[in-house]
Parts: sequence; structure tokens; C-alpha cells
Amino acid sequence: QVQLVESGGGLVQAGGSLRLSCAASGSIIMINGMGWHRQAPGKGRELVAVITSSGITTYDDSVKGRFTISRDNTKATLYLQMNSLKPEDSAVYYCNAGGTRYGRPFSAWGQGTQVTVSS
Repeated sequence: QVQLVESGGGLVQAGGSLRLSCAASGSIIMINGMGWHRQAPGKGRELVAVITSSGITTYDDSVKGRFTISRDNTKATLYLQMNSLKPEDSAVYYCNAGGTRYGRPFSAWGQGTQVTVSS
């Protein structure tokens, strides 16, 4: 079983910064793509940023230039550095990872971490 545990959410004023982390655990796993998604109240879940195993990144237009996704493959950990936060960034942030475990594909989600940006 692959588990993802997010941390780092909280309450911050507009213009502030937060750093989210997502630690993956599980035996014999090979992680390929990882990403961050978010869901605000009354809205659907949307993609924020993704990163491949080789470090290629893609961002939603709404966070380009403000958020940075990165990963430490040695620690199986994903990060999201969020700067210049806006009230509209408030949401529950989820990490996602896909890869293989014992040769079989998997896709796992974390439990989510709340980010609240006050104006």
C-alpha cells in the first residue's frame, strides 16, 4: 500500500508564503509523476502543478511565477513552495503520485492539507 502524507498548510495573510510537503511511503515503489491539486469550497478539484521523475514541471496559469513544485527522490517527498499568496489560493491541497509497486501501476492521494489566505 502506498501512502501520501501532506503537511505544511495553515493560515497566512495575503502576500505571505507557505511550503507544503508530501511524503510517500510504501515498500518497493517506483514513483513517476507527482503533483499538487486543490479544491476550494463549492468547486471541483483542480490541478496546480505537476513534476515528472526527471524534474520537468508544469503549472496552472493561476500560479505561474508564484508557486514552485519540487521533489526529493531520495526522500520520496514532494514540495510546493507558495509565495505571494492570494485569498483565491485558499483551498484544501492534495498531493498525488503515480508509479509502480511490485511492477503494478498505482495512483495514490494524500488526505489533504488546508491552506487559508486572509485578505
